[in-house]
This record gives sequence, C-alpha cells and structure tokens, in this order.
Amino acid sequence: MHSLWVFLALHVVLTVSGTVLVNAAGTVLVRPQIRVTTTFSNFEARIMDHWGGGGGNEFFRISDSKHPFEGRRFGGAKRKEIRGTRAFGSGYSYGASDQSTIAGRPFPFGVWPLYWDQNFMDSREYGPQYDAIRPGGFLVYVPLRTTQPHFNVTDSEVYYAIGDRDSLLLIMISYVTKCRVTPAWPSKFDPTSPNSTIKLENVIQYFRASSFALASPAYSNAFARISDSDTKDSTPLPETMEHSPFRICVDEVTENALAIVNKPPGPKLAGILLIVFLSTWPFALGALGWTLFGTFYILRATRRWLWSGPFEYLSQLQYRLSYMMRYKLDARNQEMEARRQKTEAIKETRRQELAYERYP
Repeated sequence: MHSLWVFLALHVVLTVSGTVLVNAAGTVLVRPQIRVTTTFSNFEARIMDHWGGGGGNEFFRISDSKHPFEGRRFGGAKRKEIRGTRAFGSGYSYGASDQSTIAGRPFPFGVWPLYWDQNFMDSREYGPQYDAIRPGGFLVYVPLRTTQPHFNVTDSEVYYAIGDRDSLLLIMISYVTKCRVTPAWPSKFDPTSPNSTIKLENVIQYFRASSFALASPAYSNAFARISDSDTKDSTPLPETMEHSPFRICVDEVTENALAIVNKPPGPKLAGILLIVFLSTWPFALGALGWTLFGTFYILRATRRWLWSGPFEYLSQLQYRLSYMMRYKLDARNQEMEARRQKTEAIKETRRQELAYERYP
C-alpha cells in the first residue's frame, strides 16, 4: 500500500507543474500546480493552485479564433465561493443569469463544468469532443474508501470523486493524508455510457462551478433532472451518510484543497521600482541633495577642527562667544541710555508746563 502511494505521488509530480512536498504529518508544504494554457497566440497560461485562495480580477481569454470558448470570462472566484449544491450548474460566483442552462457560461475557477447524458442543461457544449484541451485533462473518477477503524465505516460505504484528471490526482494526495483514503488510480469517466458507475442522480455535492463532484451509488436524488441550477430541492442524504465522519472529511478536504485558478500575476519587481522612481524622483533627488550637502558640511567642519587643532578651535569659539556677549551688553547699554534720555526729556517738558501754569 505504501509503495502505491509513493508511486501515485511521483506520478503527480511528473504530470503537473509544480513540486509536491509532504511532511511526516501528511501536510502539503509546497503547493502543486496545474498550468492552463489560454491561447496559442502568445502561449499565455494561468496557474491553478492546490489549496490556493483564488480571487483577483476576472480574466478574458485573448482572442484566439481556434479556441472553442474564445472571449469567455474566467478566473476571479475565491476559495470561499467554491461550494455548490446538489443541483447541476450550481457554484458559479458570476455569469449564471440563466439557471436553466449552462451553455455560454464563464469559468470563474478556470475549469469547464462536467457534462451529462441526454445533453442535460446543454452540457454537451463541454463534452468529449473537447477533452483534448479541457483544463486539467479529460474527466475521470476514482473510488474513495478507507479502512481506518476510527471512521467506523462499513465495506459498502464508498464515495466517488469526479473531475478533470490533474485536479483529481492532486487532491488524492490530500484525501490520502487527511482522510486516510485508500490510494486508487482514476478511471476515465463517460457520463453518457449506460453502464457508467455514476449517474447524475448519484451526485451528493457539486464544487467549483459544477466542474467537480462527489457522488455515491447509495444515494439517488429524485430532483436531479430538474433544469434549474438554483433549485434548493433535493432528496435528503441517508442518515448514516449525512453524519458519516468519513464523508464529512472528504467533503471538507474537497472544499479546501481542490485546485482553482490563482490571482492574475502582478507586475514584476523591476516594473514596480520603475513606477515608484518615476513618481517620486523629484522628492528623492531633493532628499539626496540635502543629504549630500549635510554630509559635506559635517566633513568640512570635522576637517577644519582636525587641521587647526582642538585648542585653536576652542580659542576661536571663546572669542566668538565673548564678542557676542559684548555685542549684547553694548546693545543693552544703548537701550538703557535711550530710555534715560527719554525720561529726562519727559521731566523737562513737565517742568516747563508747571512753570507756565504758575506764571502765565
């Protein structure tokens, strides 16, 4: 069993972009990634991150007349918006104005939705004719079982994960490490085949704009064929399935670890520095000038002090201080003399006024 898990992990490393590093506790230390090419015009691509947060602005596919979904919006959805319902077509963060069909919809998480038999809700638009260019590869499914006693599961409790090949291979790492799922290789999924193990009615939860699903043959949703992605009607899960710790673990790992397209690449560091420089160069130049001037003045004063000697410098300083004190003392004496003369003039004027009053 251990050798199968190691081989599975090595296969993921070799088939998708990125490196998988798992510690002894089963925690993924380095996020593996999936490269999604959006056009052959300039080979532009976006990256889907395992455990990534998503978000950012919506992308638009660069004009490429050879791509079947030219001009469709994709990206921008956040991890917290990944969960849908049991209704096909649920889980869209934007672009789902017509709830009766999934035709023409954008790709908020960077991945196309599943498709079902009988062209349900016009899903044939994303059918097998485009499997060769489907992000993450063609559709596959894998059984999810565990033999761990603390989950208290029976041999009949088995779930199936359905999605693109690379997304499923990546999340299998987390299923194995977090929920102790028994490693298993995926098989090609053909939802149009009458012998398919999984039917539309068996889906218990859609994720990532209905591009990924968890299903169980032990469950059948009587409302699954209603062409309304916004419907809240569904057959309740069996009691044992609803409260199954194993199902809950698989559900939570899917919600948090499933690969989604990441944020748009930000400007490179050189570009950021250039923008900052162009917007602040006058202030930077002024600050540099004042810094050089201050440095030059300090060095010049230090040189003069070292050249003339400390005693001469102190003598000059004493002379300047005494000069300043004498200057201030002279100024004070002049001010006091001016006040005295003014007082004498006032007294003389008063004496003349009194003499006139006495001898008019």
